[in-house]
Amino acid sequence: MPYARARRFTAPAPVEDWNAPLAATEWSPGCPQAPVAFLERVLGVTAEGRRQDEHCQHLSVTLPAGARPGDDLPVMVWIHGGSYTSGAGDLAIMDPAPLVAQENLVVVSVTYRLGLFGYLGDGRGRPANLGLLDQREALRWVRRNIAAFGGDPGNVTAFGQSAGGDAVAHLMATPGAAGLFRRAIIQSAPLGISRGRAKMYRAMAAATRDITPEMPAAAVVALQAAAGRSAARFGLKAVMPFGTQYGHHPLPREEQLPAAWEAVAGDIDVLIGHTCEEVRLFLATVPALQRLSRVPVLGEAVLGRAVDAITARVYGRPAEHFARRHARAGGRAHRYVITWAAPGNPNGAAHTIDLPLLFGDEKAWQHAELVAGATWEEITTAATALRHLWAEFARGHQLPDHGGIPGVLHHHRA
Repeated sequence: MPYARARRFTAPAPVEDWNAPLAATEWSPGCPQAPVAFLERVLGVTAEGRRQDEHCQHLSVTLPAGARPGDDLPVMVWIHGGSYTSGAGDLAIMDPAPLVAQENLVVVSVTYRLGLFGYLGDGRGRPANLGLLDQREALRWVRRNIAAFGGDPGNVTAFGQSAGGDAVAHLMATPGAAGLFRRAIIQSAPLGISRGRAKMYRAMAAATRDITPEMPAAAVVALQAAAGRSAARFGLKAVMPFGTQYGHHPLPREEQLPAAWEAVAGDIDVLIGHTCEEVRLFLATVPALQRLSRVPVLGEAVLGRAVDAITARVYGRPAEHFARRHARAGGRAHRYVITWAAPGNPNGAAHTIDLPLLFGDEKAWQHAELVAGATWEEITTAATALRHLWAEFARGHQLPDHGGIPGVLHHHRA
């Protein structure tokens, strides 16, 4: 279903209300994007056959069989990841049907603008944060309409993974966030590389200054490579060059960001965490680390330390800091670390390992290198427990100060 409309490089406007039946018979189109070969291999999914359209502001609602208006079921709004340049809310590997059926709640999956369409303002003709504005408009649609699907608009949890987790964290810093969702689950957000990006964004904007609102969408996608090359000299931040821009609507200036998060601490409960070996997913994209992994005995030991160190820098310490600040400001925050991995799989407990534990079925994940070595029964056992923990948090149930799922996850209160 459409939740907003926008011309290229303009802020979204809510869709007009309608009374006639809407034929919602196909999945949302993804925002135009280039293929990411290594992700397609690891996750076992491709964009082949998926329609792409820059007018991609659509969402899908998955609800339990028999749900009716007035049921007041908990609502979870999913913001997909993909470095702000790839993916879509309706991919088969993110099908929330197992979560919905198991836990009797409503899940809304959001598709939004990516890359140059949604995440690179130049301070002149191209506004920043258009993808973030799309997401906020989707949450407003949920507040207005989800009761008609049996959901409770007063009990909404925003959750997302990777760039989606980063988006959820930054949605918390926008005006009116507390009125749009009561809880936030921030999964594997690369908060360690989200700050100090202004110079990189200026370089990226300069590299794409020839972009116009009229040029074909495919040409816009092609220009994203130039933006990426201009970001390369900025070190680790260039791993995810696109993202939110501080000091541009609706976000505060960078130095004001902590105060914006503190202001909503008492109104939004937070569950934030990561996997214990996040950066193993990206080893295939870093030649130096690939060579290191082939050194007998010593290479694997050094590689393991590198994985631990970069995971801590980009994901672990920033998540801990986020949770502690939230708690000090009067909020309720829990931290988690996922340890589950497919037996014998070289990816280990890598970035995105939480996705098959939340979404999709055996068919959707059958070609994914990420879970090779695990039987579907093993995945289902871990997934059932993780889905229940996420749902308990979404229902507003108090998590214990210390707890976990043996072999899958451990968590603690900040």
